[in-house]
Amino acid sequence: MSFDSLLRGWLRPFAVCGLTLALVGGFAPAPLLAAAPVYEKTPAGAKAERFVDDLLGKMTLEEKLGQMSQIPLNQKEDVTPDERILKGQVGSFLFVTDAKEIDRLQHLAVERGPHHIPLIFGFDVIHGFRTIYPVPLALAASWDPSVAENAESMAAREASAVGVRWTFAPMVDIARDPRWGRIMEGAGEDPYLGSQMAAAEVRGFQGPEIGSADHILACVKHFAGYGAAAGGRDYDSSDISDNELWNVYLPPFEAAVNAGAGSVMSAYMDLNGVPATGNTFLLRDVLRDKWKFDGFVVSDWDSVFNLTTHGFASGPEDAAVRAVNAGVDMEMTSHVMRDNLADAVKKGLVKESTIDAAVRQILLMKYRLGLFAHPYVDLARVSAVEESAEERDGAKAAAEKTAVLLRDEGGLLPLKSVKSIAVIGPLADSKADTMGSWSLAGDKDATVTVLDGIRRRFGATAAITSTKGVEIERGQPSIFDSQFWSPDPVLKTAAAREAEFNHAIDLVKQADVSVLVLGEAQNMSGERASRLSLKLPGEQERLLEAAVATGKPVVLVLLNARPLNITWASEHVPAILEAWYPGTEGGDAIAALLAGDANPGGKLPVTWPRSVGQVPIYYAHYLTQIPHDRDTMYWDGSSAPLYPFGYGLSYTTFALSNLRVSAPDVKSGGALTVSVDVKNTGAAAGDEVIQLYTHQRAGSASRPVRELKGFRRVSFQPGEEKTVTLTLDTKELGFWSAATHRWAIEPGKFDLWVGTDSNAKEHAEFTVLP
Repeated sequence: MSFDSLLRGWLRPFAVCGLTLALVGGFAPAPLLAAAPVYEKTPAGAKAERFVDDLLGKMTLEEKLGQMSQIPLNQKEDVTPDERILKGQVGSFLFVTDAKEIDRLQHLAVERGPHHIPLIFGFDVIHGFRTIYPVPLALAASWDPSVAENAESMAAREASAVGVRWTFAPMVDIARDPRWGRIMEGAGEDPYLGSQMAAAEVRGFQGPEIGSADHILACVKHFAGYGAAAGGRDYDSSDISDNELWNVYLPPFEAAVNAGAGSVMSAYMDLNGVPATGNTFLLRDVLRDKWKFDGFVVSDWDSVFNLTTHGFASGPEDAAVRAVNAGVDMEMTSHVMRDNLADAVKKGLVKESTIDAAVRQILLMKYRLGLFAHPYVDLARVSAVEESAEERDGAKAAAEKTAVLLRDEGGLLPLKSVKSIAVIGPLADSKADTMGSWSLAGDKDATVTVLDGIRRRFGATAAITSTKGVEIERGQPSIFDSQFWSPDPVLKTAAAREAEFNHAIDLVKQADVSVLVLGEAQNMSGERASRLSLKLPGEQERLLEAAVATGKPVVLVLLNARPLNITWASEHVPAILEAWYPGTEGGDAIAALLAGDANPGGKLPVTWPRSVGQVPIYYAHYLTQIPHDRDTMYWDGSSAPLYPFGYGLSYTTFALSNLRVSAPDVKSGGALTVSVDVKNTGAAAGDEVIQLYTHQRAGSASRPVRELKGFRRVSFQPGEEKTVTLTLDTKELGFWSAATHRWAIEPGKFDLWVGTDSNAKEHAEFTVLP
């Protein structure tokens, strides 16, 4: 290539940007000297707009469609990735995590691809990259948005180092059916808590602004209503009233958009009969027009093609047309848009200006990320990031903060002066199940299991014995199992199983205390991992009951990512610690919690049912004709939850008193402050989460019996007393009314409660004035 063609070719974008570049050794470029461009805070970013407009003017229609195509590298195609790049038929790849391969493909695109447009590499960085943090449902259990923000910031640092600049997270779907496996990816049942966590995760991934160093682009998913899948069956349709859609399911998405999320993913399922990937109401009316979203929309995996599967589109061309006209800018994995939209434009089914608008958003985002200025991977940085201890320390701290103490009768925990510990259960020494689902790039070998952690913490003073006792078998493979790790071998014969069971009980009898690590295998949660039952799978319940029957002290540690039916355990097991899937440093964190080096302070982000027959069950229900009989509505059992939303114990105790509201009346649009005195009445330092709930007594529509409107996690020393103050903005009291078909803050009387879970007792009243 001549120097003249070099200047006219791949150097041209940088000249447009006003950047300076040094060349060393012929064609191979040296690192750019100028800093990555900062997206200007003008109405649309004037410099970026000029750059993208100039680039768009040079592109053919086919090249534009290439930018709208994302290709997975874990699936074979008839054309190689290199050929796609050279022909301008791809704008993004997913499932590539090798830094050298990312760098090679990026060099090919920038140096030899049409118009030298950099690629954007995406990956499911859900709760960590190499270092795995607790699953998102667990992060929500911290009731501390800074924990989620820090976890995703660390994940972004590791991912960006290898060239992954885009994550398909956070998932902000509200989920009120624990049978749905993807409940593990979100923040649970509540739109207020979900909104706080959604915004925090966006900030964590993206940093102060899109293009921040060591950060990546967030993709908010799945827009919208996916968490309401019928029967908790993944991919099934969602039928959601306008009331529920606007007041429950959409707020976390809006919070993420307001936090600056640069991309949004359309959902798989039908929403009220219209597939989300072809849903103009969602993608244009709500997202673009109402919320003023200025990023780009990517489909979910094959969801454009599957518009035909839904019986919505008549064929591939119709699916492509409906998707792009509805507002999909990039197609993930399937390629019906790339293959059909050129002809559709010629036929007048799609305007080329619609294509331009989609490509414009994609190119703008690449510009804002700094990919045009700094497209390549700094290979020296990869090892420096992977060898950093900062991520592991952060993962351990997060796992400690997300654990929820469900029961501690007789003060069994923390463990003191024990001479022998039996660590029993199929998950006790399983690295994969400590990491949890969606740990696709995680360093499995570096993961600390519960057994590892207990040996490291207690091994110098106590004899540690361990065995599985029972196995967990899902029964059918997860779509991710064979790709990322092989399941542990399973004992085959009935005699071998019974011998192993008896061996476990013998170890329980011989130990001072036993820690049973039970729950679900990681492939029982996540995508395509719904369950009919919430019981402990396999023979874990039998093992637990037999261990308790020995009369020896038993601690139950749960590894899971959904509420489970542990009704028997809640009455018979003296100590229960919900540890979720705690991640890379999970074992050390759990050992620290069991030893009292750390004090559990997490709270449940989802109501815990007694039986799957209660599902869906959530605290923010509506008043019924006989409200005080709600907990006895089933003739064959209680309708009350096993554990309420917001519940969690501590190794210390807290007392709340002297609730006060700054004023009895507040004008609509204003705010009031709510204060309460909180005292640590125990002998240990610990955290308490102060929660604020409201109820509007009357209005144009009925309101839930209680709604979370504020919370704060506060640390206390033994005997310490603090005044905790929360601000209640009346904007948080507004709602979309099915009677008026609009959102408003309606004047009237309100009840207010402050406490430590959704059954909060401290009560006050206030009035919102017009």
